[in-house]
Parts: sequence; C-alpha cells; structure tokens
Amino acid sequence: MTMKEVKIPFLTVVVVAALLPIWVLAAAKQHHQIGVETKKLRFGSDGQFKILQVADMHYGNGKTTTCEDVLPSQFPTCSDLNTTAFVHRMIQAEKPNLIVFTGDNIFGSDAADAAKSLNEAYAPAISSNIPWAAVLGNHDQESDLSREGVMKHIVGLQNTLAQVNPLDQDVIDGFGNYNLEVSGVEGSGFENKSVLNLYFLDSGDYSTVPSIGGYGWIKPSQQYWFERTSAKLRKAYTSKPQAQKAPAPGLTFFHIPLPEFGSFDSSNFTGVRQEGISSASVNSGFFTTMVAAGDVKAAFVGHDHLNDFCGELFGINLCYAGGFGYHAYGKAGWDRRSRVVVASLEKSEKGGWGAVKSIKTWKRLDDQHLTAIDGQVLWSKSSAGMRRKKPVGGT
Repeated sequence: MTMKEVKIPFLTVVVVAALLPIWVLAAAKQHHQIGVETKKLRFGSDGQFKILQVADMHYGNGKTTTCEDVLPSQFPTCSDLNTTAFVHRMIQAEKPNLIVFTGDNIFGSDAADAAKSLNEAYAPAISSNIPWAAVLGNHDQESDLSREGVMKHIVGLQNTLAQVNPLDQDVIDGFGNYNLEVSGVEGSGFENKSVLNLYFLDSGDYSTVPSIGGYGWIKPSQQYWFERTSAKLRKAYTSKPQAQKAPAPGLTFFHIPLPEFGSFDSSNFTGVRQEGISSASVNSGFFTTMVAAGDVKAAFVGHDHLNDFCGELFGINLCYAGGFGYHAYGKAGWDRRSRVVVASLEKSEKGGWGAVKSIKTWKRLDDQHLTAIDGQVLWSKSSAGMRRKKPVGGT
C-alpha cells in the first residue's frame, strides 16, 4: 500500500501505511462527523429532490470479474466495468440530488480485497461530488472485512452521508441504521424544516437463530429506533413555525424485502415479478411498524434481481429496483436497470415553495437510450387528503 492522503476541512494529514490503523480511522471518523453536519440535503430551487437507487451492484475485482446472465455476444467484453459505466450513465442522465445504494454493493466471496472493491464500486458516486448513502446486503461482508468493518469503511469515503449507526441509541442490531432529513427550499418558510425524511436500515444477512433458517430481518431494536425517530420528526414538522397537520412523507431503504412484498400479483403492481420473494422466513412486523408510524409512503429494496415492481399495501408502496450489477444473476436479454424517485413541492399562495406535493418514480434500462419505463405516482398530497376511514360495521 502506498502513502494515502486524508483530507479534512482546514487540515490535510499525510499518513504512512504503517500508521493506518490509528490515523486513518480517526481521520475517517472526524471527516464523517464533519460531513454529516455540513452536507445538508435540501430541495433545489426547482422544487424537486431526486434520488437514484442502485441495487445489487455485486462488484468484484473490476475488469477481471466476469458477467453473469448476459447474451453470448456480450460475454467476452463484459465485466464489473460495465456496472461502473452504468452508474456513470445514470448520474449524467438524471443528475440526482442523492444516490442510494441498497445492498450487495460488492459480492464479497469474489472480492479479493473488500476495501479496494468498495472504493471502486462507489467511485462514480464519489467522483460526481453528489451526496450518497448506502445500506448493506447479505453479500457485502463475505470478503476480508466484517459487516461492521464494511460499514466503517463506507462512512470514511468522500461525499457519503451514511452512518454506522445512530449516535443516540447504544444498543441496536446491525450496521447502517440512520436517517437523513431533506429540508425545504432555501429562502422558503420550510428552509429549516425537514419536508422529506429518509430512513436507512440494515435488514441483515442470514438468520443467526439456529431454529430459523434463511435470510435476516429487521430486529425489534431497529424498529424501536425507527419509531422514536419518526415520532421526533413528526413533532418537529407539526410544530411552529409552519406547523403542518400531517407528518412529512418518509421513505425507507433496506436490502431484503419484507414478506408483504408477496402480497401482489400482476393486477395490482407496476413492473414485473419474475422470481419468488426472498424475504426472511419469519415476519418481524416492520411493515406494521411503518404503517403505524403514519409517515412512510414507500419502501425500496433490492435482493431479488428479476423483480422490479411497485405495489401499494395499506398506503405504503413496496418497490423493487431491479438488478443493476453485471456480476449479479439476471436474465440474458433483460436489461439491467435502476430506479429513480422524485419528490416535488407544492407552490404556496405567495408563489414560493411549500411542502411535498407528490412522489413519483420510474426506472431506466441500461440500453442504448437509457429507456425510461413504468412511470407512476407513488403518493400525492391531494389523493391522501381525500381518503376517509370507513366506520367499523358501517356500510
């Protein structure tokens, strides 16, 4: 390893490889804490906030890593570099305000050096100078870094807003549970309020309970943190100034789908379902927790690469991104894809920007034209206001 320069505002420290365990970890921690405070997310002057979701890059070792499930004509020249090129294309085409990586960012068992693979996987986001966030999947920790080690490496990278775990909760399962607030337009009455709340959770890798097989799940400690955070944000949003009657809309991001993703068929979702729902074999109740909190409008996952649908259940849209990475299983001839989510603000009576009016989504295919498909409205303030509860026993 060569000398590495770690840049911190007002301070540049050059460290030698021999000192990495002490200096780099401390610098990364300081850099991350400073970054969280200074990189405030907010809606642009156009009244929009755009999120690019990248699911299942499965990055390995770069150009020497072969692709899976591509056409015979593509195979000889296809590698991890195709995944990198797709990230670059999506960033250039959509110019998002935030990039979110929803797990299996690297395919650990095929990554010889986890840190190097992580650096290369996130390189397009870092070089774009756009804020980005990430959660872990079930394969990220299968190289030479533990699950905690992977998340600590991520938070030390440039331009990331990811956090290892919330600072105000001592005991919480997993690594990569945190929330981000998106403030209103600068100069508007909402410039100091979070009008869109983003929650990130570690859905685990595999069950650690001997009597339960299969994948991991979101644990009670994480749900407690989510409930407490949601309540705190709701209180702030419904308090003066600019007190609102309903909570600000929220979006959740994690890797492994909830069992409720299996509630749909082709008649009530947008997109395709081409494989089973690989959720945990037990239901930990997180979907019910989200419904009860009252602010979450959509949840976004990866994990099942051949599913890319969105379906609404009890007011929450459950959305897959579809497989992104080329070193991930897929379907030859079925283009890799990415999901885009856009929240738009309403115009106030005085002509300025107010609260979130609608949340829309679409996907883009990694074809010649980055074809956009399946545009849909996930939530709108007007339709939400029209809903009425049916009385128990009523007609």
